[in-house]
Amino acid sequence: MSYFSNKTVWITGASSGIGEALTYELVKQGANVIISSRREEELKRVQQQACQNGLSGQTGASNVYVLPLDLEAAGSFPAKVQEAIGAFAQIDIMIHNGGISQRSKVKDTLPAVQRKVMEVDYFSYIELTRLLLPHMQQRKTGHIIAISSVMGKIGTPMRSAYAAAKHALHGFFDCLRAEVWRDNIKVTLIMPGYIRTQVSLNAVTASGGKLNELGKNIGNGYPAGKTAQQILKAIRKGKFEKYVGRPLSQEWMAIHLMRLFPTLAFKIFRNAVPE
Repeated sequence: MSYFSNKTVWITGASSGIGEALTYELVKQGANVIISSRREEELKRVQQQACQNGLSGQTGASNVYVLPLDLEAAGSFPAKVQEAIGAFAQIDIMIHNGGISQRSKVKDTLPAVQRKVMEVDYFSYIELTRLLLPHMQQRKTGHIIAISSVMGKIGTPMRSAYAAAKHALHGFFDCLRAEVWRDNIKVTLIMPGYIRTQVSLNAVTASGGKLNELGKNIGNGYPAGKTAQQILKAIRKGKFEKYVGRPLSQEWMAIHLMRLFPTLAFKIFRNAVPE
């Protein structure tokens, strides 16, 4: 029996990329999955595909629940959390995966764009977590996963808002882990490298428009399906923090270089091309 059999997992950003791939893997392993994003039609597509890929004997959409959610609409979060809990009577694992990237210089980036990225990539995570915690603490079990980034550990040009949000996630969730371990609640931070997704296409520019460009590194990135398998392995092992993506890649080396030789790392990263 799979570790995830009969567990309920809520995934944000589930309409594409890593979130979509996680949905398929979890359904294969017998989990009940709540999938969220703004795009309800895309969620229904994922739901249909997930059920087709499910365990032998599973039929219909009964183990995949579609819960549309706008991560900028914090006022809707209390009702959405209660709906998520009610979908399968419990939530065992929360995977914060929804987000937006950014490509613009600090001097050009409007304050509204900085705030938008922080709202989606940071504040939505912490508020959904705050609202969900009483449920997990009452049950004395739970696992909260935040999908951060290699940019949560390093800094490169053109990524100020995105890196700021990802760095903030590490501070917040490290503190949360220190608070909730006695309640048998685990906290895991996942740091993807370059993964083949639509993240660069949807990245915001200095004025808030979409970049609409598929960067070379993203286009040649590690497959989302294999990344999902790495993430689920880290969850099973209860890892505090885990890099996922191409093994021994430049992103993997960057994390270790930053920790061991920060001055050298800065001199290298300052010339990085954000693709």
